[in-house]
Amino acid sequence: MAQADGEMRMFWLALLLAIDGDVPEHRDTAKFNDMDTQRFSIAGRVYDADDPQLQDVLSRVHDTPERPRCLCVRGGVEMYVALHGKYRIKRMPGTGAQHRPDCPSFEMEGQLSGLGELLGEAILEPVSGQIELRVDFALDRRPSSSIPHGESEDVAEVGVPRRRMSLRAVMHYLFEKAQFNRWSPGMEGKRNQWVLQKYLLRASADVMVKGNPLSERLYVPEPFNESAKHDIARRRREKLSILRPRDGHYPMAIVMGEFKGSEPHTLGRRIWIKHMPDTPLLMPSKSWARMERVFASVLEARDADASYRPHVAMAALIRARSEMTYEIEAASLMLTTEQWIPIEGIHELGLIQALIDQRRKFIKPLRYDAKSSAGFASALLLDAGDDPVQLHVLSSFVSPKEREAKEKMLKDIKGWVWDTGTDLPDLPARRNAGSQ
Repeated sequence: MAQADGEMRMFWLALLLAIDGDVPEHRDTAKFNDMDTQRFSIAGRVYDADDPQLQDVLSRVHDTPERPRCLCVRGGVEMYVALHGKYRIKRMPGTGAQHRPDCPSFEMEGQLSGLGELLGEAILEPVSGQIELRVDFALDRRPSSSIPHGESEDVAEVGVPRRRMSLRAVMHYLFEKAQFNRWSPGMEGKRNQWVLQKYLLRASADVMVKGNPLSERLYVPEPFNESAKHDIARRRREKLSILRPRDGHYPMAIVMGEFKGSEPHTLGRRIWIKHMPDTPLLMPSKSWARMERVFASVLEARDADASYRPHVAMAALIRARSEMTYEIEAASLMLTTEQWIPIEGIHELGLIQALIDQRRKFIKPLRYDAKSSAGFASALLLDAGDDPVQLHVLSSFVSPKEREAKEKMLKDIKGWVWDTGTDLPDLPARRNAGSQ
């Protein structure tokens, strides 16, 4: 039994590699490990992550037994070289927690967010480097067919229900894989629409959903430019041409971007996504009314008396309603900071902004499809010692059940706690991981 548990743990840890372990350009490399950048030992020499020679060096060791070592801790942590457009240094399976908390290759344990309960069930790695997401929505609308009621007397087998990811969970997965839930000071001013599009699309590159490459079904608007609007529109139509009906089937795609607003339309509502000013998404009035009820707190947060205006990210499952007209089949909304860091509610905004203002390094655990976010920290502080420090927020405006669950959880752990009815306490002091 112990061996089986160990094998399952290694399997889950290997799946954590699905949350990319390389260092994208929007990550902070300044002041890392009291050095200018993350450093690697390769074939007896030390290279910075931004060394112009690094690509040539990695090309020589790719497909050889030589493995780079991240030098964030004494002795280093073994990594490997992968080729995805260019050569990238990635974590070995199960080694994320071996890196220093403030190392770009550090990864939190799955149980610290909603990711943990999806690994091995809804997030699979059937082939090394290829991720399969099991989702609870279709990517094709098919002609209706009659379904017999009742159960046949001749039953050959009974299937075991497995967990499926919602549209929100897929959005969380891509934001985490693109590392928008991480922050370091060097990211300041570098998270614009171009970066959002680039890294969300990159995050989808090795992901399959219902037998389809997610990258083929994901559209993230490119930054709008009035002088280039015709070229932008042409590229959008080319991307969404996959929605053209085939044999009576209506393929669907996911549009992911910033929700801008909605307005009445003859047949329902026009939903506007930022950087798509010439192409609304259509939605029936009753469906939008339900969206407003379900996501009332998210939509209201845009009018909060806050020092920093949050974004509302939208993931919309769409199909072609007619020629080059797109209709929403399902949608989910997510609150984020100005820097595209997902937050669970407006009550977390003050903490996240304080961390940014004080130039701290942290990870924001995401809820995915967990029934409650009370069991997760609002942030994990990465620069306060050898282990991440959990930061928790209590608010009087969450439901009594949610607050009670949070208070109960806090009795069993040691962490930093802020009740939003009081002044923000001093954050744990910055301390180099590994220092005495």
